[in-house]
Amino acid sequence: MSHTVGVRAAQKEQSRRALLDAGLRLLEHQNLSGLGVREVTREAGLSPAGFYRHFRDLDELGVVLVTESLQSLHLMIRTILAGQSEANELIDGTIAVIARHVREHRSHIRFLARERHGGVRPVREAIAAELATFTEETAAALGGQPQSADWSRADLRMLAGLYVEHLVATAAAFLEAPTEPPAAARAAERRIAALARDQLRLISLGRRHWPTAPQR
Repeated sequence: MSHTVGVRAAQKEQSRRALLDAGLRLLEHQNLSGLGVREVTREAGLSPAGFYRHFRDLDELGVVLVTESLQSLHLMIRTILAGQSEANELIDGTIAVIARHVREHRSHIRFLARERHGGVRPVREAIAAELATFTEETAAALGGQPQSADWSRADLRMLAGLYVEHLVATAAAFLEAPTEPPAAARAAERRIAALARDQLRLISLGRRHWPTAPQR
């Protein structure tokens, strides 16, 4: 009996994964608001009835894709913030992580870039909530560093917001860079990375000279 249950659970997860992957492929070329359940199930090789065993509607599928799209990036950035205190190491590590994440998850990043200000409200709200959580996590990590140990909560959130918005903008820039031919792609990535590093260094410089709350 337990073997049968395990097989069914694996099949159910396989079907769910097929629907998510199909949705992501289709969203390479259109917005979620223009997508239909039949399109997704046809792409996944499943029946329309099978869709509703996993998701209430396409909005819910989109919200799951939002979580998937940002979870691994959250973890990588948290690891960098926790493990390095020297500013240039932090900057270089952050830009390298974003570049790699975009290379490995282009479909997810394109989906986020298109839907962040798109027409499906639950997905917009899910993206905003994930980025807000990301900002809070970053603020907490920054507050534990000596440079900002005496900063107010509001100032930490402001600084974290700058970092997160910069991350989003940098990911979008990497996404729009050419991918062919390889030499041009590498050159474009280097230019984007160099600019992004300089922008982060500017933020870091401002951080060092920002007055603490008692002085303002």
